Amino acid sequence: MAQLGDFVRAKALIKSAARAFGPREAVARARCVVAEAEIALASRDLTWPAKALDAARVTLEEHGDRANAAHARYLEVRRFLLIGHLDDAERALAQSDPSALSAALRAAHELTVAGIAMRRIRPKDARAALGRAEDAARRAGIPALYAEVQSAAAMLNTPAARLLSRDEERPLLLDDVHSLLSSKALVVDACRYVVRDSRSVTSLATRPILFTLVRTLAEAWPGDVPRGALITRAFRAKVADESHRVRLRVELGRLRTMLKGLADVSATKDGFTLRPRRAREVVVLARPVEEEHAAVLAFLADGESWSSSALALALGASQRTVQRALDSLADSGKVQSVGRGRARRWMTPPLPGFATTLLLPAPLPND
Repeated sequence: MAQLGDFVRAKALIKSAARAFGPREAVARARCVVAEAEIALASRDLTWPAKALDAARVTLEEHGDRANAAHARYLEVRRFLLIGHLDDAERALAQSDPSALSAALRAAHELTVAGIAMRRIRPKDARAALGRAEDAARRAGIPALYAEVQSAAAMLNTPAARLLSRDEERPLLLDDVHSLLSSKALVVDACRYVVRDSRSVTSLATRPILFTLVRTLAEAWPGDVPRGALITRAFRAKVADESHRVRLRVELGRLRTMLKGLADVSATKDGFTLRPRRAREVVVLARPVEEEHAAVLAFLADGESWSSSALALALGASQRTVQRALDSLADSGKVQSVGRGRARRWMTPPLPGFATTLLLPAPLPND
């Protein structure tokens, strides 16, 4: 039923099976919990009790069912990866022994390792993991699994971001992003809302106005930006008055404090310019696709159906905020829904030509 897409019926059947097993049939009941967790993950129901899966895994390990215990661990890691908890995912992976897995589970394990490496912007590690996943999938002889590995590998050869500067705009592969973050440039990262050079990182994720200001200055570097243009972009004001000019001075003062050691913001005859302290150049790293609800589209682009509650959990936002975003995207024809009420799910075809998983929120390396 789950493979046919009838997750509601599949979940009901598993619950019925679990109730049929008595208290002494602990292994069978634990296997039902793992199966239910797998269905929940496939249907993007991320609110199912993770503690129940962990307890089932312990039971399976205690009774020698290593294969299903390993599968439970894999499901746990996949959930962490989906909601952006990379540290938790890596800790869970470190507790598993991939050499003891079957070929199919080994492929799934390596796919997860590759997914974490991509989100951490480690293309070399991702390629190595995908190579191991391909070998395991070939040994398993499961066409769908092999196709999943090939799809993941293709992401390394599709644009993961864009480089923006005063003189150019060009797409970047994951290898290019890694090289850029390792370079001596001052990078204004519009994917993770940080400013960084080779020595330090400053997050402006909770300061959207400050980030808009520094991005505007970075896009114009080494030139300056007129005061009116900064006011229009940062405050969305059609006409700049004295109150806006006062506010701009206050916000630029805050920006100077936040960027201390990385760059300074200097006044010019017509406006302001960004002056890096150590870096030789200033660039902007932007998403390959930028729009108001890009983060929601990034999750939906995996081709699976998501509930608004699961999206809210993964994005760290309120369900009401996510629902407004979904309604807006639906009005523009970018997403569609099926079902009603609690059974309502949202989906969209993958964005063609973009490594969409790289749009998802994740900490920068060395954070």
